[in-house]
Amino acid sequence: MGKVVRLYWGYMVAAALVVAWSQQWALSVIVALSLGVSVYAAFQVPVWCGAVNRDGQTYCRNNAYGVLMGCSKRQHRWQKLKMIVLRSKVGNVSRSVFPTAKEKFNGALAVGGLLSAVAAVIVPAVTGG
Repeated sequence: MGKVVRLYWGYMVAAALVVAWSQQWALSVIVALSLGVSVYAAFQVPVWCGAVNRDGQTYCRNNAYGVLMGCSKRQHRWQKLKMIVLRSKVGNVSRSVFPTAKEKFNGALAVGGLLSAVAAVIVPAVTGG
């Protein structure tokens, strides 16, 4: 049970974030939950590596942690982050970072967490609350 909680705690935090928004919890709690969800999805969620293999056409299917991180192979560790920065590789980012529906969901979870954190800070500033 402990291993399951350690691997998938971010989904529980995401559920708590939905409850926090619907129940209008304190701003600091919403920001903390939002950042927790984003960090979990970007760096800790169990996924496939998705880095481009040496043949240039297939993608690594080793286990990795986080949508932005690679597997234990040294070349794969930062390959996805490099593809985001290098202009010639931007077209491969979506196929590499999001090869399956699970990775697409986790990527949406990371972006949603960041948007939630931004909204939690901006909305009270704009509405005066």
